[in-house]
Amino acid sequence: MAKKVFIDGKAGTTGLRIYERLETFEGIELITLDDEKRKDPACRKAALNEADVAFLCLPDDAARESVSLIENDNTVVIDTSTAHRTLDDWAYGFPELSPAHREKLMKSKRVAVPGCHASGFISLVYPLVEAGAIDPGENLSCFSLTGYSGGGKKMIADYEQEPDALLGAPRQYGLTQNHKHLKEMVKITGVENAPVFCPVVGDFYSGMEVTVPIFKSQLKNDFTLEKIKELYKNKYNGPLVKYCDDNEDGFISAGILSGKDSMVVSAYGNDDRIILVARYDNLGKGASGAAVECLNIILGNDDTTGLEV
Repeated sequence: MAKKVFIDGKAGTTGLRIYERLETFEGIELITLDDEKRKDPACRKAALNEADVAFLCLPDDAARESVSLIENDNTVVIDTSTAHRTLDDWAYGFPELSPAHREKLMKSKRVAVPGCHASGFISLVYPLVEAGAIDPGENLSCFSLTGYSGGGKKMIADYEQEPDALLGAPRQYGLTQNHKHLKEMVKITGVENAPVFCPVVGDFYSGMEVTVPIFKSQLKNDFTLEKIKELYKNKYNGPLVKYCDDNEDGFISAGILSGKDSMVVSAYGNDDRIILVARYDNLGKGASGAAVECLNIILGNDDTTGLEV
């Protein structure tokens, strides 16, 4: 019997990308609401309770409201908002981090999809903390370059109109060091201190490049650049997250995986100064692609079903 799937917030950027991926899925039936009904609480409640799996592509408060509308023990929720990512009773939707993450995701009725910036930082730092390569109390920094599609429909419209001088160049934001992904970055990696975080939106549609710099003095247990490379190679060897330290003639582009749902993790530099880099699409492994990967694991599909690798 086909599994019924509902996307609450299908009209947003993330919801639309999920819908596009699921249109050709076998074994599911999409529950859809007409435009005049998609914001009606009664209609949404009925759809949420009818669904075997419900994607939430909503602002945080609306996502919490949607969860509260579910009155059965059967509907699996896959939430793409920030609302539930640091809660212990929700599975964190990054199965490549460890067998335990995958197992919890498979069994859970509540799954939080990682944030776009957070996905890169966590992919780089989690293995180092886990292996004892860095002390959890170490002070870190993180630079993240993203395409403007991460800002949703309004930002996309702003950039795709005739851009002014401000929009025609990269723009740093999160200036108060209170970015909403920081709590998640700390919680999931196990570090004790939030990193100094420098997110930058660029004048390109999609793609992401997250960099964490490391000094030799920050490494423990005789870890070197080569040991970090081996650590990543052993950790990330699946179809959607892989290690690769290729470059483009001495450059690394944030747009190399635009339109894809995979991630490439890399380490560059020397034993004195190392840069750790994760590249992916902010709408792919950073959002919609990661959400569909979670659905695949819950349904017992191949991880890559419906995804662009």
